[in-house]
Amino acid sequence: MEVPGYYQQFERNVEILLEALQAGLDLRTTALQTSLPLEVYVLCEVLNQGGEHFRLATQGLERLAEFHQQYLQHESQTEAVMRRILEDKKAFMRTPEGRVLTKEMLIRRLEFFNEAARQVNVMRTQQALGSPAQHSYPDSRSVAIKK
Repeated sequence: MEVPGYYQQFERNVEILLEALQAGLDLRTTALQTSLPLEVYVLCEVLNQGGEHFRLATQGLERLAEFHQQYLQHESQTEAVMRRILEDKKAFMRTPEGRVLTKEMLIRRLEFFNEAARQVNVMRTQQALGSPAQHSYPDSRSVAIKK
């Protein structure tokens, strides 16, 4: 999917994630448990670079709902900021790793939310079909082999 597709699907992707969480989908066995709150935080930082004023006070997965609420309150402004960032080929922002194009930071977040929504849809389908829960097992290198 190209960038315009990610952008057009962004709000729907966030809604898919929220619906899954509200339906009780357990993300503890996935990387989303940790990565989703971090990606929401980074997205807010990117949007704030573009002129928005997102302020997050929650931790964990609740951060997504808090972001969504603020997004809906200023939807047209936020979408305008996203469009402006995506069109700007020169703006950059400072990160712990150095300077990064703001446009690239936004594209990566849009891609993340697209992939996360896809993953959650797969998990919900598996759950609806009665598939057993998937568990994270320790890395095979850390498991002692018994002889």
